[in-house]
Amino acid sequence: MQSTLLSRASTVLPNQHLLVNLVRLRVRQLMRGHRPLITAPPGMGLADVALSEVIAGKLSYEVAPGIRPDNSFMPIVTFSDARVEKKAA
Repeated sequence: MQSTLLSRASTVLPNQHLLVNLVRLRVRQLMRGHRPLITAPPGMGLADVALSEVIAGKLSYEVAPGIRPDNSFMPIVTFSDARVEKKAA
């Protein structure tokens, strides 16, 4: 993996966790036989191809519902503070 591609991709996608997972999933797809979204020279590594696709803007991500942009979870359903008393058996 080339460090120049990594630094350029980190400017496109500044969150390291998202970048790592995006590249990981794309490398897995490329290993299974998917075609690159860019023209890659022969001998280029799969991680370099995935990073180049991020730099070219060919790969993106969607935030799942219930997750804040800072990657912290927000409650989807909130419950009241009322406690239900258990009945004696």
